[in-house]
Amino acid sequence: MKRKKWLLILPALFILIFFLYDQNNRLTKSTYTITAENIPEAFEDYKILQLSDLHNKSFGQNQQRLVDEVKASEPDLIVITGDIIDERRYDEEPALTLADEMVQIAPVYYVSGNHEMRSGKYKGLKSKLSEIGVSVLTNETTLISQNNTSIQLAGIEDPSPSDAFTTVANLQQAFNEAESDPFTVLLAHRPEWFSLYREYQPDLIFSGHAHGGQIRLPFIGGLVAPNQGLFPEYTSGVHAVDGSSLVVSRGLGNSLFPFRVFNRPEIVEVVLNTN
Repeated sequence: MKRKKWLLILPALFILIFFLYDQNNRLTKSTYTITAENIPEAFEDYKILQLSDLHNKSFGQNQQRLVDEVKASEPDLIVITGDIIDERRYDEEPALTLADEMVQIAPVYYVSGNHEMRSGKYKGLKSKLSEIGVSVLTNETTLISQNNTSIQLAGIEDPSPSDAFTTVANLQQAFNEAESDPFTVLLAHRPEWFSLYREYQPDLIFSGHAHGGQIRLPFIGGLVAPNQGLFPEYTSGVHAVDGSSLVVSRGLGNSLFPFRVFNRPEIVEVVLNTN
């Protein structure tokens, strides 16, 4: 009887282990098209690739599997929206290895997440990223130019602990010298402050933080997300409100909860379209 029991348990255990490994290691890519009249013609089919929430994760030696996927996309710009390390088990090498590979593919812009800000080591990490060639945005705005035309890129540091007052202060600083006309992209780690971001009228916002809701349920979506609670609103995909489109990455790694379920690590690809 015991032998028959183990003959049932062992295959089920093997299937579970294989399933969890697949869910947490096999990369997926989501592609979205953003259309707006104020995108310059020179940026037609311009491709922005987003990475988020690495949390020390490695995808093969020297991040090779992730690097190969990014290269295959042939992006014009790469944006990284925070939590590249995990404060509970700080290890910056996977993130720095990835950054070193990414700058060889396209220009890379990065904003911090809550884990960097709470680690107490953000200043040193930021310096190392800059030395590699990553453009670290600290509550500021810059222009991305192509064929004598530009779009605007803004980025805010994560307000940790998260509160509306600090978020608004960071946004005010970032947009203080911003131009009003160009198509504007905002990098901001937390999607739950979407309503605050919209007050500054960015056309496109890239966020992460929610880990896709960690466990995704059919017809429902994400189960739980930090600062959004159960059945959160912003965990994945594109959310368009009042002329602003929020793109939420499901992220690449895990933090407090070690497993993803129906929620494989995600690379996000956004293609700009003028009309």
